[in-house]
Amino acid sequence: MKIYICQNYEEMSAHAADLIAGQIKEKPDSVLGLATGSSPIGLYKELVARNQKGEISFKNIKTVNLDEYCGLTADNDQSYAYFMNQNLFNHVDIDKANTNLPDGTNPDAAAECARYDALIESLGGIDIQLLGIGLNGHIGFNEPSDTISLGTNHVALTQSTFEANARFFASIDDVPRYAYSMGCGSILNAKKILLVANGKGKAEILEKSFFGPVTSQVPASLLRLVSDKVYIFADKEAGALLLENHPEEVIVL
Repeated sequence: MKIYICQNYEEMSAHAADLIAGQIKEKPDSVLGLATGSSPIGLYKELVARNQKGEISFKNIKTVNLDEYCGLTADNDQSYAYFMNQNLFNHVDIDKANTNLPDGTNPDAAAECARYDALIESLGGIDIQLLGIGLNGHIGFNEPSDTISLGTNHVALTQSTFEANARFFASIDDVPRYAYSMGCGSILNAKKILLVANGKGKAEILEKSFFGPVTSQVPASLLRLVSDKVYIFADKEAGALLLENHPEEVIVL
């Protein structure tokens, strides 16, 4: 596991984008596992800029997103399909037929989870998986639990995640209570894993995840089971406790 502490959000985004851009250059038909949320927005802006400069191409890239809210159509401005179009897909030379998310409108949870797992397998797995991290350590929508979901699962969002996401909706009543999420098994099976974290609110959970017990109660801690292929980029605020308590384990950029 390599942990990089960057001076600010912009530098974090640029360095993390280097890893994905390198993957695209090395394998132009890569399968990218993508994430939503505020943390990767800067990274996506970097990738868009590099694509528009002709440095990288998405023409042969395929993507699979971590998750999608249940009940939201792709044109809903709070759906993750909409987020990906607005922040990446509409601005690069990708074939949208090669972009994939769970179908939040499918009411048959078992069928949808099976479909998405089969899709990932048909693509040959994920070359690099991008992650954020929730305040409770969730990755995707894999919430703290006594069990580990290996495949795509139908998730009831915890109260802390529900409250954290409420700021994006006009009313708390509009916040979905359920989501489809790629399972921890699929995430850990990716050939490379890239996690980005920013802001002082993520400092405690970063330390807990990567220097506390490995437990399904802190899903991000499971990344330590495959630490040789994990790259973490944090800004100085998110990495504050790592710098203070584990300076020998981090690389300051």
